[in-house]
Amino acid sequence: MRGVGTLEQEEDMEVEVDEEDERMQNLRSKATELLLREEYNESIQIYSQIISICQESISTKNPDGAHLNKLQKTLCLAFSNRAEARARLLEFSEALKDCEEALRIEKSHFKTLLCKGKILLSLNRYSAALDCFKAANLDPQANENFDVVNGFLEKCKKFEFLSRTGAFDVSDWVLSGFRGKMPEFAEYIGAVEIKKSEISGRGLFATKNVESGTLLLVTKAVAVDRAIMPQDSGENAQLVIWKNFIDKVEESAKKCTETSSLISMLSAGEDEGSLEVPDIGVFRHETEVKSGTSCEKLDVRRMMGILDVNSIVEDAISAKVLGKNADYQGIGLWILASFINHSCDPNVRRLHIGDHVVVHASRDVKAGEELTFAYFDVLSPLNSRREMAKNWGFKCMCKRCKFEENVSYKQELREIDIVLGKGLVDMGSLVYRLEEGMRRWMVRGKGKGYLRASFWEAYSKVFGSEKMMRKWGRKIPEGMMVVDSVVDVVGSDERIVRVFMEGLKRGGGINGVVEMEKGMKLGRGIYGKVMKKQAMRTLLQF
Repeated sequence: MRGVGTLEQEEDMEVEVDEEDERMQNLRSKATELLLREEYNESIQIYSQIISICQESISTKNPDGAHLNKLQKTLCLAFSNRAEARARLLEFSEALKDCEEALRIEKSHFKTLLCKGKILLSLNRYSAALDCFKAANLDPQANENFDVVNGFLEKCKKFEFLSRTGAFDVSDWVLSGFRGKMPEFAEYIGAVEIKKSEISGRGLFATKNVESGTLLLVTKAVAVDRAIMPQDSGENAQLVIWKNFIDKVEESAKKCTETSSLISMLSAGEDEGSLEVPDIGVFRHETEVKSGTSCEKLDVRRMMGILDVNSIVEDAISAKVLGKNADYQGIGLWILASFINHSCDPNVRRLHIGDHVVVHASRDVKAGEELTFAYFDVLSPLNSRREMAKNWGFKCMCKRCKFEENVSYKQELREIDIVLGKGLVDMGSLVYRLEEGMRRWMVRGKGKGYLRASFWEAYSKVFGSEKMMRKWGRKIPEGMMVVDSVVDVVGSDERIVRVFMEGLKRGGGINGVVEMEKGMKLGRGIYGKVMKKQAMRTLLQF
């Protein structure tokens, strides 16, 4: 027979349990309401209270089997819901920790597996996300949520395929006039690696031969800020975009340790030669970046330096592909793309579609060759490029710049540049003078392409004018020959394709098979092989 004292203790415990249950129920109801109202920070605070109460009861009160089981279920659900709230705030690192705690209690918890899968999908860890959704699909609750689970499974399979193959296609979107839903992109890393660069610090290099238009990289921005910026916008408007962008990057770094670790690998413009060369696998996202000190290193001063050196401005071509007007401007941070150095004879090109940057070869690239793109307009003379490079904080010493800087006839080129800048001369005579000069100077091969690219403005005006072509056409090289030589050194460009198209129209060969293939190759250099021929023809206006 139990004593009176024992019975009183049991009754007290039952009362305490009942009070705890009532308090817990009130907290759960309040937290659920906050979660549904999208007041995530407040709901996180309540779920944290529930977690503390459960953990304290389990560790100090030695609950019996039934009560322990109940506490563990409550604890598991609280971790799961807090993970959901944190994920909505993009606090992915903390959210994943909560998911792991919940799954440690119940390894097949449906809601947690779904939440973890969505977080991993957001972090571009497609295989790991797919495993979560497959596990969730085995739970009986999946039958009640078939469309949701199946939707995530199909999306994961699609993204995993795209990240493995790079088989992107934006044709339908282009043909629709950029209306409707924007294409979905997965992160993709092609035949590239990071190595020490002779240009500056570290660079991205091709690991095999690739032809013009080959997709090399698709990556999503850490952060991007955009606005319509009319040409008469003052400096203050630019500063507003820059401040908003900095705030977004800082917020992303705070919320995700992986993002912070990756940003910290970038150069801040100092001691670039001593920086470690990261393995390209770090950027494949299938395993979490391990770095215990990254967040400490990423102080505000260093981050400002990193953004100053590595931020990328969305260009006019991207604005066209996005269907935006000419005043549209954007700036963003795409970490892996930040390893691509500048050259005035670039071999890759980028397109910005949504928050993704798509990088492809703009001309044929050999294995081991460093990938470079233009930070500014390279269809301009050496002095203009020098000024633009100065604004970016560096002096370009690419093969083209060295060639133009060291040639013995640079005084004559400077005179041609001055005449071009004044715009008071017949452009045909200027082109003729340059071509005759190259003949006298015995300029061969790429040297001709370099100089023609530098004075492209003059060539385009001549080739675009029937009057000038009647006057100068027989005294200067054919447009197609000039186009080939310029593309060989700077890759494809819309302005070059425009000259090519105008030449075809004048010659009546726009419907020829050879001309069509030539135009398609030029188009692939601008837009890459991410679209079908009909979409390419639309963009090229065949």
